[in-house]
Amino acid sequence: MSSQHRAAGSADDQLSITEALIDLPFPLQEESSLREGGWSGPGFHLAVLRESQDFWDDRSEEITEAAEQELESDLAVLAATLTGRWGNPTLVDLWPYLGLDHPDPDYAAPEPLSFLSMVAGSMWVWRLPAADRWLALTIGQADPEFPFQLLAAVGEAASLRDDAGGHGG
Repeated sequence: MSSQHRAAGSADDQLSITEALIDLPFPLQEESSLREGGWSGPGFHLAVLRESQDFWDDRSEEITEAAEQELESDLAVLAATLTGRWGNPTLVDLWPYLGLDHPDPDYAAPEPLSFLSMVAGSMWVWRLPAADRWLALTIGQADPEFPFQLLAAVGEAASLRDDAGGHGG
């Protein structure tokens, strides 16, 4: 596994990718499709804005905390810009989207919420006033050996439940 960082580059590059996701039409086909730096499906787009090193060789607390802190700094810069445009985000707890407490045993959250709930505990969400969409930022990690990822997601407004544990930020 490579230990190089994959990055969108500067905060301006990350903002540019995020803006492109907002305006990008959602695919109509039922299956998700991969594209450079992310994937899309009916009603959503997801992009990896930046990725840390992986932790196959060293999972020490010092190494992992430094890597996560770098991404948290990027998230803070990007979030400040987005907050300037659309106001304060809402912190949304992703736990309900796992479906563990759902009365229907066959419940599956819509994407990208299903994926995000498996890699992150919460996400910052802005409801986009000019579109029937939301934009979210979070840092996720699929497994302790895997890299941390700064993720941007755009989804249909209806996919984000108002009762999913969000609160103002």
